[in-house]
Amino acid sequence: MKILLLAALVALIHGSYATLLIKGPTNPVLEGETITLECLFSDSEVNISQVRFEIFSKYMQSWRPVFERSWCYYSMEIVRTADSLVLSIPHAGRYSEGPYRCVSDAENVTAPDNSSQPLAFKVNYMGELLLSREGYTSYLGVPQELKVQPGDDVVLKCSASSSEEPSYFWHKEGSDWILPSSKLTLKKVSATDGGLYTCMAEHPSVESLSKKRTVSITILPEDAPWYESSNGRLILMTSAAAVALLVFILSVSVFLCRRAKQARTSKGPIDDRSQKKPIYKASSESLPSACGDKQPLV
Repeated sequence: MKILLLAALVALIHGSYATLLIKGPTNPVLEGETITLECLFSDSEVNISQVRFEIFSKYMQSWRPVFERSWCYYSMEIVRTADSLVLSIPHAGRYSEGPYRCVSDAENVTAPDNSSQPLAFKVNYMGELLLSREGYTSYLGVPQELKVQPGDDVVLKCSASSSEEPSYFWHKEGSDWILPSSKLTLKKVSATDGGLYTCMAEHPSVESLSKKRTVSITILPEDAPWYESSNGRLILMTSAAAVALLVFILSVSVFLCRRAKQARTSKGPIDDRSQKKPIYKASSESLPSACGDKQPLV
């Protein structure tokens, strides 16, 4: 009995004084790298089986449990060993930053002693460069070859989703200038303004994170029809899509109207007078058979 009491006392002391720790990266990581987090007690004899990972949701503004999942690059794997709990993130992304913490569900440990200090780390990333033209919707983007009429103004802007605001530069192939800006402005373009223009984006903290996008600007001849320009083609495509949508709506409306008209004019149940009269056994006995004999009705 004394041994059991002593064991319970030792367990209580361990549960009360053992500190729950979380280990992980202390420096910024690059998008795509593997991240490993580990939960453990400062006293290795404390049971780790009731410990779990939690992540702080910025949208919910609360701590949420971390579950194993496998979906594209957002897979996570949790492995429990004898004295630790390990979380592996094979492909670090912008949503992997956390913060994370370890939490114990043991009954003899209460808040705030049941959780570790939060651990957060930075993930450096940069998405693909997007090009947009001022005065036009950004959802359509900019074609690889931009055809414009002489005298038009062309204002292009490049942007990228990044962990830090990138540095942008514009350069024209064959020229000796570099424009340190995300916006390229060409006023009243002429034939000399045609050529290949490249936008470059550089991450301020990571040299290897850089992107570029090239667009060809073609200046049409003075007598070129308006619909040969990229703007004219966009107008034609939009008009064609609008006409197709209108035709579809009219076709569906006509179809529904005809269906409704047919439903109103259709007959109800089958008219009894159109059915053949039943043949009774008494009358069928008097009918001659094909062989000339009377045949009973079965």
